[in-house]
Amino acid sequence: MQLIWLRSDLRLHDNTALSAAAARGPCVAVYLLSPEQWLEHDDAPCKVDFWLRNLRELSRELGRLNIPLLIRRAPRWEDAPGVLLDLCRQWQVSALYLNEEYGIHESRRDAAVTRTLKAVGIEVHRYLDQLLFKPGSVLTRTGTYFQVFSQFRKVCYERLHHSLPSLVRAPQKQAPLNIASDAIPDSIEGFATPDDTLRSLWPAGETEARHRLEHFADTQIDHYQSERDFPAKPGTSQLSAYLAAGVISPRQCLHAALNSNQGEFDSGNSGAVTWINELLWREFYKHILVGYPRVSRHRAFRPETEALAWRDAPEELVAWQQARTGLPIIDAAMRQLLATGWMHNRLRMVVAMFLSKNLLIDWREGERFFMRHLIDGDLAANNGGWQWSSSTGTDSAPYFRIFNPLSQSEKFDPEGVFIKRWLPELAELNKKDVHNPANLGGLFGAVDYPSPIVDLSSSRARALTAFKNLPSRQYAAVGS
Repeated sequence: MQLIWLRSDLRLHDNTALSAAAARGPCVAVYLLSPEQWLEHDDAPCKVDFWLRNLRELSRELGRLNIPLLIRRAPRWEDAPGVLLDLCRQWQVSALYLNEEYGIHESRRDAAVTRTLKAVGIEVHRYLDQLLFKPGSVLTRTGTYFQVFSQFRKVCYERLHHSLPSLVRAPQKQAPLNIASDAIPDSIEGFATPDDTLRSLWPAGETEARHRLEHFADTQIDHYQSERDFPAKPGTSQLSAYLAAGVISPRQCLHAALNSNQGEFDSGNSGAVTWINELLWREFYKHILVGYPRVSRHRAFRPETEALAWRDAPEELVAWQQARTGLPIIDAAMRQLLATGWMHNRLRMVVAMFLSKNLLIDWREGERFFMRHLIDGDLAANNGGWQWSSSTGTDSAPYFRIFNPLSQSEKFDPEGVFIKRWLPELAELNKKDVHNPANLGGLFGAVDYPSPIVDLSSSRARALTAFKNLPSRQYAAVGS
């Protein structure tokens, strides 16, 4: 008997470990519920709910192939070795199959499971699956992990031209086993169930994920470069939650993009090329997680920025969290996050820079808040984005580059459509005033909208001073 341990790979198709296990002989699948670990990792309730909903869909699909899906509790990941060992003994499992995950805790968990099972003669097979390239295989000439995306991307292009990762076949139907699948719980203690409106935005299952990918590749990818920065337009793929949970694979995404662009990575349709670059950004941040594990420990990638004089401003932090900053584009973005579990990528950068630069509040506060609310929350991507915006990370924005929320708003939501959708109290303002109601001196009817909590000009100067006063302005090479 083979055991496939499902984690962030909740799909039947193009699932490397599942395909390998099923090809070897009869197999059974298991998923571990780890609520204490999820709470410690700030996983969002809507994300946990998304996992459960996708597990239900996957259980049905596996059932058609006579592959039972078992559910076991391992409250913390340190419980995983014992739980899996018991399961292997119960069903006389000879080999465990799993797809690699990244991050310090994930790596330690998988190493402990491997040691425990191998000690009693159970094989453990681990596969590359959620990435196109194995971390440690895309390195500089001196054998170190890349710190600059453009250089990383160049090597990835060379590798892809030489050898394109192929899709893995779905498992075949196996003979029935005398093992019943377990029921998937409706909820997990400690994680509130999201409302139906949020759930309806993110239907579960591979069918939905593949439909979104096909629709994007057929109708929207050509316009991706020109429309992806405008939050009022449907310019993005809306696949991030499905990628994070592994309901669709990066290989499937890459192949769809290539098929829409005559097989080209770096030429042809600019929309397809730009979207492939976004897949490689995702890849880059995962490699950073492995190569520089300090970022898994809530540490800045650039060590000298640990000395930044972050402000202790709890009231301003709460105003940012509750969408009460008085800057419409910031508040609209935060309301989108709170209501949908998702935020447009351009706005993620804008609100992150506002918190870390204009408010000069530690980026880790924002990183944590995002993880607690994002349905697509992913340690590598979220950390990478926050550290980029706060100028503490790899390949990050120069410290003197500070987005102005007003100019960003005017440029990327020129008609105020996005703002008015999420801030209906500003719906009567014209397209000029809606970006900065403060210019009206509060005299725009009976609207209850706060004044800005910070002056953009003086707060920008404050941030520049804080960065200039760091002990060393020379960003040195970074170790782990």
